[in-house]
Amino acid sequence: MPQQAPDAADFRAQACARLEASIVDYIEGGAEEEITLAENQRAWDAMRLRPRVLRDVRDVRLHTDFLGKPVTTPIGIPPMAMQHAMWEEGAVATARAAAETGTLLAMSLFGAGSAGEVAAVDPDAPRWLQVYVLRDRDRSMQAIERTLPLGYNALVLTVDVVRQGKRLRDLRNRFEFFREEDGVHEDPNEIFDRSLCFEDIAWFRERAGVPLVIKGVLRGDDARACADAGADAVVVSNHGGRQLDTAIATGHALAEVVSAVEGRAEVYVDGGVRRGHHVLKALALGARGVFVGRPVLWGLAAQGAPGVRAVLDELAVDLERSMALCGARSVSEIDASLLASAPLEAG
Repeated sequence: MPQQAPDAADFRAQACARLEASIVDYIEGGAEEEITLAENQRAWDAMRLRPRVLRDVRDVRLHTDFLGKPVTTPIGIPPMAMQHAMWEEGAVATARAAAETGTLLAMSLFGAGSAGEVAAVDPDAPRWLQVYVLRDRDRSMQAIERTLPLGYNALVLTVDVVRQGKRLRDLRNRFEFFREEDGVHEDPNEIFDRSLCFEDIAWFRERAGVPLVIKGVLRGDDARACADAGADAVVVSNHGGRQLDTAIATGHALAEVVSAVEGRAEVYVDGGVRRGHHVLKALALGARGVFVGRPVLWGLAAQGAPGVRAVLDELAVDLERSMALCGARSVSEIDASLLASAPLEAG
């Protein structure tokens, strides 16, 4: 088990000291009044644990697998744009830290850097490829088919960006995000496919030839429909509070999604996960794993690959401690019995 690393807040302070204010706002910001952004973390904080005692916890094991691929911990790195603005190496530095720690990395095909360079860091490392589907489906599929064989184990379709949310910090900073391909800048609002529907899942699943993950699900009926259509996994996500403000917090949506898919698809979750006890709570609710975004970006922006590794090490130590204090010796021993029921309101 790695030694305890500095707290993620320390990396945030370092990053803020070296980044432009507009980039800091891009990392931290959410949609509109940022209600969902704040509620994501509060949802995990509000859950209470019922620890078991008198268990032999001398050996606490964090390893598990994501879609059959072994990983060191149930903590993954989600797809994130603009990593080159945090550190010169961008996503390559993140990939290096992920490979060194046995952490699954979801790499964005558009807007985060070269998916080929990221895959070359370690072709055997656990890695998923994330895409936004373009109106030109053939163009999307050609890019996917070029990239998947480089060393990606699954395809992630992000489905909660039919158009970009209203991010007030970015608007005030006049910060605009454009895709760039062959030197051409493209507005995502103009090129993303708004007609995507459940029937398209099978089309992508068949052509990709790898497991298919649907990211951006917040409802049980939608999750069930994804599984019915052939999805291998869903990610409970509100895009880190960056799309629709007042959307339900992911910690509140998770249990409904897990119940709805009935084990026919793996369930993952992101949004507001900052501590080991947050990870433990997500797993107790039935998630296979979690994805942690902003803390990884702070580590990247502060120190590059070593910073990302330190953040991952810190979360692993924190999760191991939380599991030991709850009497859970392995990920498989984390279940709903560790969670207290919400208390009734007085009156």
